[in-house]
Amino acid sequence: MNRPTERPNISTVALCIGAALFVIVLIFGWQRLAVFAEDAYESVAYSIAPSPERAFAYGERHFSAANGAQYDLDRAYHFFMLAAATDPTYPYLFHEIARISFLRGNFTLALTQIDFQIDMHSNSEPNSYYVRALIEGFMGDYGMSAKDYEHFIQYDPNDWAAINDYAWVLLKAGRAQDATDATLYGLGIFPDNPWLLNSNAIALYEIGDMKDARSQAVKALDASETLTQAEWLHAYPGNDPKIAAAGIAAFQKATTENMHTILSSTSSSAVQLTQP
Repeated sequence: MNRPTERPNISTVALCIGAALFVIVLIFGWQRLAVFAEDAYESVAYSIAPSPERAFAYGERHFSAANGAQYDLDRAYHFFMLAAATDPTYPYLFHEIARISFLRGNFTLALTQIDFQIDMHSNSEPNSYYVRALIEGFMGDYGMSAKDYEHFIQYDPNDWAAINDYAWVLLKAGRAQDATDATLYGLGIFPDNPWLLNSNAIALYEIGDMKDARSQAVKALDASETLTQAEWLHAYPGNDPKIAAAGIAAFQKATTENMHTILSSTSSSAVQLTQP
C-alpha cells in the first residue's frame, strides 16, 4: 500500500525562503539584492513585451552614472543592441552605442557607429557631432575633431565641456591662440570652471603669456580642490560612478603638476593637457 507523499507545511517553506534570503542579503547586501531583482524584472518584462522603446529605456538606466549601483556598461550595451535589432533608426540609439564603444577603448568601432548615427539623423541630433569629435580627438585626427566641435558648438554655444574639449584638440593641433580664445570665451560664462581654467592656463603658456598663465594655473588648482563627486559625474555622465574619486584625484594631480611647471618656467614649452 502506497503511503501518501508528505508535504512540508507552509510555515516551514516560509522559514526556508526567509533563511535563504537572509543568507543572500548577508553575502551580497541589500543593494546588490535590489539590483539583482531589478535586472530580473527587466529581463522578464522585456521577454513579455519586447520593443525598441523598452530596450532603449533599460539601456539608458544602466548607462547613467546617476543611477549608482545600476550602472552596468555590459547590460546597457545588451539592451541597446536589442533595440538596434528591431529598430536601428531609433533616436540617439547608435549615439549611445558609440559612446559605450568609446569608453571601452574601441575607437574604430565607435567611429563607425557614430558615423552611422549621423548619416541617419544628421543635424536633428547635434550631440552626435560632439561624440564624433571626441572619438576623432582620441584617434589623433585633430583637424576633423575641431571641425565637428565647431559644428556642435553652433547648436549649443554655452556647453562648457564641449568648449574645453575643443580647446584640447586645438592645442594638440598646435593652434594655441585659437585654444586661448576658446577658453576665454568659456570662462566668460563659467569663470570658476576648473577644466576651463586649466586649459586656459596651458593655452596662455603655449603662446608665451607667462603672467596670465601663472595666474590661471593657480586658479585652476584652487577650483579643482573643491571639486565634488557630483560635479565630476556631471562632467563625465557616461563613466562608472565608482571611479569618480579616482578621477577627481587624477585631475587635481594634473592641475598641480601644470601649475608647478608653469610657475617654474621662464619661457613656454610643451605642457601635458589633462585629457577629457
